[in-house]
Amino acid sequence: MEDWRHGGFALYVHWPFCTSKCPYCDFNSHVAGQIDQQRWARAFRSEIARIGAATPGRVLNSIFFGGGTPSLMQPETVSAVIEAARAVWPFANDIEISLEANPGSADAARFRGYADAGVTRLSLGVQALSDADLRRLGRMHSVSEARAAFDLAKAAFDRVSFDLIYARQDQDAAAWRAELREAVAMAVDHLSLYQLTIEQGTVFGARHAAGQLRGLPEDDLAADMYFETQEVLSGFGMPAYEVSNHAAAGSESRHNLTYWRQGDWAGVGPGAHGRLTLSDGRYATVAEQAPGAWLKRVEQQGAGDVVCDLQTADDEATEYLLMSMRLTEGMDLARYRAKGGRLDDARVAQVVDDGLLSISADRAVATAAGRPLLNYVLRQMAG
Repeated sequence: MEDWRHGGFALYVHWPFCTSKCPYCDFNSHVAGQIDQQRWARAFRSEIARIGAATPGRVLNSIFFGGGTPSLMQPETVSAVIEAARAVWPFANDIEISLEANPGSADAARFRGYADAGVTRLSLGVQALSDADLRRLGRMHSVSEARAAFDLAKAAFDRVSFDLIYARQDQDAAAWRAELREAVAMAVDHLSLYQLTIEQGTVFGARHAAGQLRGLPEDDLAADMYFETQEVLSGFGMPAYEVSNHAAAGSESRHNLTYWRQGDWAGVGPGAHGRLTLSDGRYATVAEQAPGAWLKRVEQQGAGDVVCDLQTADDEATEYLLMSMRLTEGMDLARYRAKGGRLDDARVAQVVDDGLLSISADRAVATAAGRPLLNYVLRQMAG
């Protein structure tokens, strides 16, 4: 019942509102004109108190404000959430408190307000260092605004990360290499780099289905961009520590490591997922997705969750395999087997022979060649 301690304990807070919906986004985000922030703060505090009562005495290692666009939250709302968490859980001495921000909603006073509230790390949704590509991606900021936001963030926070999307329309490997070098030159110490994926139910998904999303790179070119990423960032001392995340030593996202190392986390806010180990096992929770309905559930029923399922041993083992193998440190085999996990020895031997997987006495690690083929490696491991 103490297995979660391998990954620690975290709090995820979902702020579902944005100023506009990006055409590639399939996250639970909504455009709203008027937001009663005091009402939302009360609901967040209520949920934290409820979950805190079920998990007393745990040391909280991280808080992450995700969305949506959490930088639309007033600093007072962020402060209320942090203080609610502090009231029910002791904080780790080096607690990481991250908040996602859009460059278009950046200003110095707001960033200072977040820092004063206790935020220690800002994650900027830059997405591209090209004005033309930002327009194509439906982003509301320019490159100059992104650079200005980054400078403001560096002045307010010791740790700043930003996101970029690659394999964009009409992008080639040389342009991506130049963009990576430009990003590193901004003195960033953590980068999250995602290949553009076309999801059903998004504007891009509809355009792609209608044949109107032209210039997307072929698979081979997208793979070249992935390998360019590894080469360029490793050369600048920012190797991948997870499939899509690169950091200088000590700048890894501790919150996301909670997920990948299968710790526990409380999920609060519309659509938030959580994992909580209680006296009778580990539970998977999912909150009501619609913002208005979530608020009403919290206010009228005292809980925002619509799913609270006890995980089976197979659920836990499979989740640990899928999550831990994303990390360059790989999977603890003894821990996997203690959960009842099993490997298909014949298939594992084949992917080892193919140079895609490394197996030692205590760890399984995807090789540099295996990481871009991780889904295939995982299928072979699980049989």
